[in-house]
Amino acid sequence: MACLELKIDERFEHLAKNHPCLGRAPHKGRLHLPVSPACNIKCRFCTRRFNDVETRPGVARQVLPVVEGLGIVEKARVLCPEISVVGIAGPGDSLATNHALECLALVHEQYPDLIGCMSTNGLMLPDRVETIVAAGVGSVTVTVNAVEPSILERIVERVVFDGDILTGIEAAELLIARQLEGIKALAAKDVLVKINSVLIPEINGSHIGRIAEATAQLGASIINIIPLIPQGDLAHLAAPDCTQLNEARAAAEEYLPVFRHCQHCRADACGLLGEDVSNQLYQNISSENTFSHG
Repeated sequence: MACLELKIDERFEHLAKNHPCLGRAPHKGRLHLPVSPACNIKCRFCTRRFNDVETRPGVARQVLPVVEGLGIVEKARVLCPEISVVGIAGPGDSLATNHALECLALVHEQYPDLIGCMSTNGLMLPDRVETIVAAGVGSVTVTVNAVEPSILERIVERVVFDGDILTGIEAAELLIARQLEGIKALAAKDVLVKINSVLIPEINGSHIGRIAEATAQLGASIINIIPLIPQGDLAHLAAPDCTQLNEARAAAEEYLPVFRHCQHCRADACGLLGEDVSNQLYQNISSENTFSHG
């Protein structure tokens, strides 16, 4: 795989050389532990599934009990000795419950040489920064699809916060504020922040540069532009073509380095990018195949 040299803040040089999703370590592998059973927002493009055939975010064979995490890490390192990162990217949001941070803390204690990584929508990020740091997490990906509420309300159907269900502009304003607050707090703690933005040409196609600018100002280090997979409420929209994707990347690159090797990884992915061996991991493992959107 070609490796695009990306300039990352020197504070994160170790991560840049060992994390395959930062563009400079295609020879390194990653393991996603699918321990997060719920999400606290509902995106209009999101469709969660349990299967072993789809290759996209939000899909896993099962929800893995936290107590099974260490065993999976041990087995994964035998299957793929190149694994340098243990991440949690679903199938729900990593901060909607305590499962992800409990699991990452256990992994960090047992395998301190592995990089802890997690993905989140950022709604609960401001309240979890200290716990994230304590769990040994070195890299956090925050999905930011707009920093303008009138755009985000077309992408996010609802937000569940403090027991309330919010919709429309109110939901969008809250989510954006919480995301930006959390990004700033993480960066101040020397945690590398990667931004994921789903490119939906008809909704946020001309807005990607603004996302990159706003998050860069708060300390984000890199951005990944993910082409929309038409599904859910946005199944009628077309995925961006190569021209639209390149234009969005160019706009973002004015402010942040752009990661270009995204593989649309599953929530239970394992191995080198493009060489998944997860089908050998999840055999005879107890499952919790339930999911909640709050």
